[in-house]
Amino acid sequence: MKNLSLLLNIILLIAVGVLYYLHFSGKKASGIKSKSPIAFNSNGAHPQIAYVDLDSLNEKITFIKNNKKSLEAEQMAIETEWENGYRNLEAQKNNFLKKGESITQQQAEGFQAYLSEQQQSIDSKKQSLTQKLNEKSYKFMDGIQKELKKFLEEYNESKAFTYIFTTGSGLDYMVYKDSSLNITQDVIEGMNEKLNANRK
Repeated sequence: MKNLSLLLNIILLIAVGVLYYLHFSGKKASGIKSKSPIAFNSNGAHPQIAYVDLDSLNEKITFIKNNKKSLEAEQMAIETEWENGYRNLEAQKNNFLKKGESITQQQAEGFQAYLSEQQQSIDSKKQSLTQKLNEKSYKFMDGIQKELKKFLEEYNESKAFTYIFTTGSGLDYMVYKDSSLNITQDVIEGMNEKLNANRK
């Protein structure tokens, strides 16, 4: 048992010695203080990086801008219809209450049931229309994202960027951006041309 313990200690000592040697000989060989690793292309060159500002795309690509206005108008129409429905119920309620003491308990209960049913109908319609609008909005945004990826693949054939990042409000994770890497204007012009051609 003592021999086994001694053998394990010797193996551990050798292992620590090897690790110690590898650690310090690696630093001497490099002659440079350790830094964060930098990724390189397969040909040994630094990766080419660019970025696109999504806020600018939303503001300056005509197709996106027009569709966003259309979706916002539909949202407003849904809200207006819902509000008008409730105003109409409120007016019916006020007219009913004007009858005053002539209202029987049975009439009051019947009218209350009618109001409740109408409220549910109005709310249900709003929910259904909102859901359809959300689906339409998602389909639109998904389509734009696919078009953007397709455009950037074609655009990058001549540029040979290794990475193209997106930036914008709510998703800006880059703490520093060199404006010379900003290809947003190229993307705006190219996407406007491409999307307008698709509509013809």
